[in-house]
Amino acid sequence: MPKLTIELAVILLILGNIAAVFSDVFIKDLPLDTAIYQFVLFRQLTAVLLLLPFCLFNKKSRLFNGVKWHFIRAHIWLLGAVCMVISLTGLPLATVNAIFYTAPLLMLPLGMILYKDKFCLNSLIAATVGFIGVLIIVKPTQINVAALAALGVALSIAINHLLVRKLPSHHNVFQTLLLTNLVGIPTVIGLTLWENKPWDWQPLITAAVSNIFILIYAGICVLVYRAVEANKVSSAEYTGLLSAVAAGIFWFDEIPDFSLAIGAILIITPIIWLTKTEAKKKRKKDLINNVHL
Repeated sequence: MPKLTIELAVILLILGNIAAVFSDVFIKDLPLDTAIYQFVLFRQLTAVLLLLPFCLFNKKSRLFNGVKWHFIRAHIWLLGAVCMVISLTGLPLATVNAIFYTAPLLMLPLGMILYKDKFCLNSLIAATVGFIGVLIIVKPTQINVAALAALGVALSIAINHLLVRKLPSHHNVFQTLLLTNLVGIPTVIGLTLWENKPWDWQPLITAAVSNIFILIYAGICVLVYRAVEANKVSSAEYTGLLSAVAAGIFWFDEIPDFSLAIGAILIITPIIWLTKTEAKKKRKKDLINNVHL
């Protein structure tokens, strides 16, 4: 893989986050009476069809190794997909994206619970400040199903990221995404039948286009984070919130209020601070180890 410069990596991440926002735009543009489980089924099926060609040329004999963890992640992913549709159709685009960015903060306490990760005062401070930012954006008096659904998406993202440690190391990103969507299909078929709404093929195109954009984002992340240290470029991810604000204004006439800016700062700043602090600690530790060598 050719080495990326920091500048090119940042540009790619910005473009990737713009693609991710376009994925959200297509979901938000769905009619309010869209059958949610039908749409999620369409997303699962089109994702499998899009990913399958990238997996055919890899070793398939061990594809279903560790399927237990893929099954767990698939159903958490499925819950997050349902919550995403609910949140995007019920809240402004920028508000939803700001809440999505709490996922890295939620990973901190969850990591302590799932893996006994060490308690860190900096992590606790970052998580607390970020939670205050969410409250400022959503406002406790205005918490509704859509806001709770957005938090559900952030929670599903956080848990899925943490469970990556449990997956077989020989699965590449395409195989992982394929299994995440494939294993959950039987459940979402059952939910679609339970939903019992008239069959409508129109959202199929929206599901496919939304998946294309989100897979572009996922592919760019794999390319960048395999070539460049995450702490050097990850802050570029937060430009996605600016893209969400712009998309909300131009597509949906959603004018953000001042509380969104304050809340977003309180969510994003602690993550950047924590990333820089941990990177500084790592450099210092590496320097000490090199001296001892």
